[in-house]
Amino acid sequence: MSTRSSLAKRLGVVAGFDDPRAELEQYPTPPELAAHIVHVADLQGDLAGRTVVDLGTGTGMLALAAALRGADRVVGVELDSDPILTAADNEEKVGTTSEIEWIQGDATRSPVAPAPADTTVVMNPPFGAQHGNRGADKEFLETARSIASVSYSVHNEGSQEFLEAYTDDVGGTVTHAFAAEFELDNQFAFHEDEQRSLDAEVYRIEWS
Repeated sequence: MSTRSSLAKRLGVVAGFDDPRAELEQYPTPPELAAHIVHVADLQGDLAGRTVVDLGTGTGMLALAAALRGADRVVGVELDSDPILTAADNEEKVGTTSEIEWIQGDATRSPVAPAPADTTVVMNPPFGAQHGNRGADKEFLETARSIASVSYSVHNEGSQEFLEAYTDDVGGTVTHAFAAEFELDNQFAFHEDEQRSLDAEVYRIEWS
């Protein structure tokens, strides 16, 4: 089993978005954060012998991390066609031997239907910061609930109360929560700083 740091290093070659779309909140997931999420998933037994679905995969960072860490099968779902092409190129760069399928589709409409008992979702969904994206993370969670028995997701800081209330209502349990921080480069016209630090939180949820 590769270490978390060695996994992050291998993910360092993963290319980000060529032309990121602000309305889709296309921010790259940092290698260190992807490695951390997948490391925890592996320790919890949520990778081996399972299908891992990355909802809103972008250029494939979380999907590739899961593949490198030994998931049996990985599916990356992305609405935008351009990042899917980059994800396929990234797959060749990292040299994983696990089966990966890249699907262009809406992650909020269950474009895949694996067996939930054998499926783990990993995702860094939109936080809902852009107009028209309010509640986007909830829609991603609803998809995760419908296709998986466990999910790992990145959310805006201060989301624990919402997530615990939501999972209580729909039949789920937040089992793990940890803080995350990553640097965002200036990639949109409305960004004023060259780089800024974003405080976020990662949650593991078991769905019943």
